[in-house]
Formats: sequence, structure tokens, C-alpha cells
Amino acid sequence: KLRINFDITFPALQCSIISVDVMDISGQEHLDVKHDVFKQRIDAHGNVIATKQDAVGGMKVEKPLQHHGGRLEHNETYCGSCYGAQESPEQCCNSCEDVREAYRKKGWGVSNPDSIDQCKSEGFLQTIKDEEGEGCNIYGILEINKVAGNFHFAPGKSFQQSNVHVHDLLPFQKDSFNLSHKINKLSFGEPFPGVINPLDGAQWIQHSSYGMAQYFVKVVPTVYSHLNEQIILSNQFSVTEHYRSGDSGRVQALPGVFFFYDLSPIKVSRSRSAMCHSYTS
Repeated sequence: KLRINFDITFPALQCSIISVDVMDISGQEHLDVKHDVFKQRIDAHGNVIATKQDAVGGMKVEKPLQHHGGRLEHNETYCGSCYGAQESPEQCCNSCEDVREAYRKKGWGVSNPDSIDQCKSEGFLQTIKDEEGEGCNIYGILEINKVAGNFHFAPGKSFQQSNVHVHDLLPFQKDSFNLSHKINKLSFGEPFPGVINPLDGAQWIQHSSYGMAQYFVKVVPTVYSHLNEQIILSNQFSVTEHYRSGDSGRVQALPGVFFFYDLSPIKVSRSRSAMCHSYTS
């Protein structure tokens, strides 16, 4: 596996609407990744408001509701409706996130969260409204296959529809999303002395209603050996950048920050004692 370490700040995009997706050329997809992903709500001055492990959609429903509404009988367990998206009659959707996930698997979008009891109980739309004007610092670790692919940060819950990757933006009731961002840190693998990560500190400001940032990364496997015979297997990378912005009605593409990565067939060896580089294929 290849480890990606990331720390990115979105000063004008609230935490509740950002999702992280990973996909590669082998066909593997990890949508709306939450494991080892953390978000910090920040105010307009960049000060941290709150930190949480990612869980877009909030907590589980605490108020008991029956499958079709009403009061629970004695010893009866709660089984929330999936609103037509259930895969079996026994499937329960006990949270807003469960319903959104069931819809995602069907390739459907949730057009009105207030029509879903679970979302209404959790205050899904209210959470988005409460975070209006905030930004988000998102950081963590991704473990990916050692093949070409991409990972991206984008608004909305993602799903596949007719073999097309789609993000559901309807629940957020917004016409535009500000993808301005600063890459505080981005690296592939373990750190080692002298490594330079070219995107650390890079930032982009979106000046229009629509924005997409694309980073094309070439990852070079690197073996670092120290005087004390310590060996670190890691990576270096080079990058080219491309930005698109304009009126959202004219540019038909998903707003987001995308990292397209590929692995070089060349391996680099770095030795601290010899202070030289050698290359092997």
C-alpha cells in the first residue's frame, strides 16, 4: 500500500459538506472516506472552532421512531425507513447518513433532506446553516493501492450513476462553492531527511462562482539509507498544476480539488554518507 499524508485548509467551505473520495485504475473506489480523516471547523480568521473525526450527516437518531413512524411498542427496536432505497425488506436506515448512503448505492440524490425524518431529527440542514461562513481544515491519512488513480476533496456525497462519478449537491441548496484552499502538507510515505514536498504551502484563491483545482503528481519510490545503516522506504514526487474557474453555468465539471497520481517505474536511492543519488529501474 501507498500512504498519503495530507493537511489542507478550505477557508470558505464548511466541514459538513466536504467529502473525500479515492479511486484507481484497477476499479477500486473508496467513496466518502472517513477512516483516519479528521476535520476542524475554522472561523473567518482561521481559528479552530471544533475538531471531529469525519462523519458527514452527524450522529445517530436518538429519538425513537418506528419503521413507518409512531410510537415503539415494548421491547421493539427502532428500524428507520430507507425511503425506497432499501436493498432488502429487513434493511434499516437509522440515521440521515444511512439514508444518504442507501440513496448513494442506488445512484439517487437526496433532493430535500427535510422530507426525511432522520435528517430532520438530526438537524442536517440546520448544521449546514450553522456552519455558514466557516471554513474547514481537513487532515489525515489515506492508504491506497500502488497503481495510478486519484483522490479528491469535493462538496456533496458521491455515488456512481451509469458508470459516472457523481456528487449530490442538491441537499446543500447552494448555487456555488468556494474551493479556495491551502495545502499545508502533502507527502507520500514516511518522511526522511532532506525530502522536499513541492506542494507544502501551496494555495489557490477562487475568484468566481465555480472552481476546480487539478494536481498531476508523479510519485517516485525512494530508498533512503543513513550513516547508522537505517533504511527508509518512502517516496518523492513532482507535480504540475491546473486550475479552472468561471461561471458554474458555463463550466460543466465537478467543483473540487483533485490529485491525480501515477507511480514512476524508476526507483531513487539516497545515501546520507555518500551524499549522492543512484537510480535503478
